[in-house]
Amino acid sequence: MEQSSKGKFDSNFGFLMASLGSAVGLGNLWSFPYKMGLGGGFAFLLLYVLLLVIVGYPLVLSEIAIGRKSQKAAIEAYYEIHPAFKFNGVLQTAVPFFLIAFYCTFGGYIMKYLVYSIMAFGGKEIDPGAFFEESLLSNGGSAMIWMIIFLALTVVIVLGGVSGGIEKFCKIAMPALFVMLVVIVIRSCTLPGSGEGLSFLFKPHANEAGFFETIKLAGGQMFFSLSLASGCLIAYGSYLDKKENLERDAVFITVGDTCAAILAGMAIMPACTAYGIEPGAGPGLLFISMQTVFNNLAGGKFFGFLFWLLVFFAALSSSIGLMEGGISAILDSRIKAGKSVNRFAVTLIMGVWALAGNTLTTLDCLGAAPTVAWFHLLGQPDVLDVWDAVAEGILMPLTGLIMAILIGWVVPHYIDDEVEKGSNFKSRGFFDFCIKWLGPIFMALIVYGQVTSFWG
Repeated sequence: MEQSSKGKFDSNFGFLMASLGSAVGLGNLWSFPYKMGLGGGFAFLLLYVLLLVIVGYPLVLSEIAIGRKSQKAAIEAYYEIHPAFKFNGVLQTAVPFFLIAFYCTFGGYIMKYLVYSIMAFGGKEIDPGAFFEESLLSNGGSAMIWMIIFLALTVVIVLGGVSGGIEKFCKIAMPALFVMLVVIVIRSCTLPGSGEGLSFLFKPHANEAGFFETIKLAGGQMFFSLSLASGCLIAYGSYLDKKENLERDAVFITVGDTCAAILAGMAIMPACTAYGIEPGAGPGLLFISMQTVFNNLAGGKFFGFLFWLLVFFAALSSSIGLMEGGISAILDSRIKAGKSVNRFAVTLIMGVWALAGNTLTTLDCLGAAPTVAWFHLLGQPDVLDVWDAVAEGILMPLTGLIMAILIGWVVPHYIDDEVEKGSNFKSRGFFDFCIKWLGPIFMALIVYGQVTSFWG
């Protein structure tokens, strides 16, 4: 059966927007700002950019090249590279199943904030602290409804296929997201007192977090933000035309994701300092702090709506990418077995899993409800951290390290011919050095940091 029956991108722009959509999500707009606050601002940003250059770019290029060369998702792609490394494809394919199990919960929270920001034009006020408490910590039943709506939207778009659903949505959503983000940044940076927030981001200062704490935060954020080692980029690469320039695409994805993260920091940090909000306020930084800003801001209702709309677009595009990473692997297994490629049935299977996982996450209310306390496994305080500990804490950095060892040492130059189909591979020397030497060293530090973070 032809691999193309799984689907294909109609254009390179569509591929870039879909890949960027998978990367630019809650990792940028939710976790990046508060992790930057915990990591000391400028020191975190400096390490984050360094890791993107020496780890992020080589891994992004490797994943899309592996996908396009094999025309398969992670499991079969790794088997084709080296049968002994098929296990790494299995582990990477497991990542989106763990991430999607909490992603739609937050997507539902964001949808509720978006809807209420629209209602604010009619005079309905949002008390930031009380609303956060009601939405996340004390009303699992209400949150379930929003989670199911968000999950249903994800499923409907993925059911449309690669070009008919994923590509069409991302080609509209991603440019719109960047335009909205720039508007929010301009408004945030013109607030009285915003200069202190910009200094926190871009001016060197003492970092109380320490080097290893900062590299742990920055490294984990990089894997989560770029959707590395999650099977997504390999799947998207398998849908890409052979003539496209993979070097350029990898740079675009890495730089685009970085720009989105920095813009998110520029949108949130100046607003926080302008209103005396703690930059390292944790996950509530997005929900409580930003709503506090909008409540006290001239034109706050409009900017609040714009902000929650862009966060919604970011969350939905990443949710689509996570779901497609798992679906593509299942479709591959059906193709290998000589069975029909039934996207509808496979998408529903993934949707049922996502519903089950997010039901646990939603009803847990970030650990505040005793309903599913029995699922606080692996020594974690809530269901969200159970999923996240396995995915972001272990599988993503560990399988990224294994991939670097595979491409850098076991089968060096494996992707060279694939990259050269669309370019002269000008970054070959830099890529080889990073994937063989620098990348593994820093990824080993990230693995150590993530393990000690969740189980230290």
